[in-house]
Amino acid sequence: MRLLKTVAGLQAFLQTLDSNHALGLVPTMGALHLGHKSLIQRSIQENQSTVVTIFVNPLQFSQNEDLSQYPRQLTQDCNLCETLGVDVVFAPSRETLGMTPDCSPEEGLTTTVVPPLSMTTGLCGQFRPSHFTGVATIVTQFLSLIQPTVAYFGEKDAQQLAVIRRLVKDLKLSVKIQGCPIVREPSGLAYSSRNQYLNEEEREQALTLSRSLFCAQEAFLNGKRQANALLHLVRQEFAKNPDTQLQYAELVHPDTLIPLETLEDRGLLAIAAYVGETRLIDNLILGQRLPIIAIDGPAGAGKSTVTRQIAQKLHLLYLDTGALYRGITWWVIENQIPLDDEIAIADHLESLTLVLIPETGGLKVNGQEVSESIRRPEVTAKVSQIAAQKAVRQQLVKYQQIYGKKGGLVAEGRDMGTVVFPNAELKIFLTASVQERAKRRAKDLEKQGYAVELDTLAQEIEQRDYVDSHRRFAPLRQAEDAVVINTDDLTLEEVVSQIINTYDERGLG
Repeated sequence: MRLLKTVAGLQAFLQTLDSNHALGLVPTMGALHLGHKSLIQRSIQENQSTVVTIFVNPLQFSQNEDLSQYPRQLTQDCNLCETLGVDVVFAPSRETLGMTPDCSPEEGLTTTVVPPLSMTTGLCGQFRPSHFTGVATIVTQFLSLIQPTVAYFGEKDAQQLAVIRRLVKDLKLSVKIQGCPIVREPSGLAYSSRNQYLNEEEREQALTLSRSLFCAQEAFLNGKRQANALLHLVRQEFAKNPDTQLQYAELVHPDTLIPLETLEDRGLLAIAAYVGETRLIDNLILGQRLPIIAIDGPAGAGKSTVTRQIAQKLHLLYLDTGALYRGITWWVIENQIPLDDEIAIADHLESLTLVLIPETGGLKVNGQEVSESIRRPEVTAKVSQIAAQKAVRQQLVKYQQIYGKKGGLVAEGRDMGTVVFPNAELKIFLTASVQERAKRRAKDLEKQGYAVELDTLAQEIEQRDYVDSHRRFAPLRQAEDAVVINTDDLTLEEVVSQIINTYDERGLG
């Protein structure tokens, strides 16, 4: 691992990476804890290289906040990063980033990025007026400087995450922003660098935050949908512990941060409170989404057949990604756009609407039924060329995630559990040996009248595995929390049975 402190050193490292290198970024202010560790581990799992930034950003502290006392432990943080397998820790000084020692957003001594006021005047923003301008400024600087494939942020800082997603969208930055679940201590207290400020008594008092959220969550699961009723339960819990001071409790839309009166789909229940002199934040997403099963694995592991049967037996939607790719390919052919003209294809994608027909397993493209047309040989022959294009993959992820908002589906691919549905309730990684997959492929080809060499097929499969796992975008990765099933010695029925049993054991049915 390298510890770099200058822009020149960082750029020299970045120049050693080729254009297809998957690079993960984890921006932090140091004082790393298990929450940060989960972000770093996910980045390492999903990318070829990982950069962790450690910078206590003065732009996001007001004059009366704890900038000078904020914990700094660079040596300890670097040791943790090295142990985890981080490639680079970038720990610049303020001067390196063009800031004067006492720089702040109010002083106007550096170019700043100002997010929409509608997203920064509520929640924490009403008490920390310059905070999110400081966050947006430094995050934009790091994204521009490092240009990662994916940047990872914790969902505990939910307002920050929403603001960063908005700025990436508005500034058209070519990076995926990945939110990662809150990591809690066994007591329920969310990990935070500021937990270091708490003494033993205050740590016990701090549990009021998570208890109040879980109390509201239980009421939501029992049918309460009115914001006032849910927030009343939060305030009641704080009233039981006068040693904690609730600063705010709000129920807002997770993406826009607009306050909600009634919870119909999903809501962010967010709180901030003082425990002694320490300000802590916490939140929960309340929602009614049905379960998602994400099935990943290498080519030839039997994913498609298994996924169809799982969907049928559990009465879930089969999210036929292959049909969606075929739909785009059909549309490109129909509109006589050259398949290698990626610019023209990308330019027209947003005018395209794709709608799966669950009852028949069919597809509509721009309102036209194309279920049979997308299976024609000329479409089949060209779909892989279209599917490899970055803009097409990005558009398909958007479509898949739209279906995923309500859940109740099964999807298969190579990045369903890591990129498309990282919060899926059940992740399966189906695999099989190269030899077994070659035998299966040979049987399929022989049925079609083709003579094949097993050794040749095995070599082709190994090459496909390498390409799929080394893509810059959406590489084949096993999700850390996936259930791995090796199908070498299993029948189709046995694989399906294992998955359904796991689904039932987790109480998802």
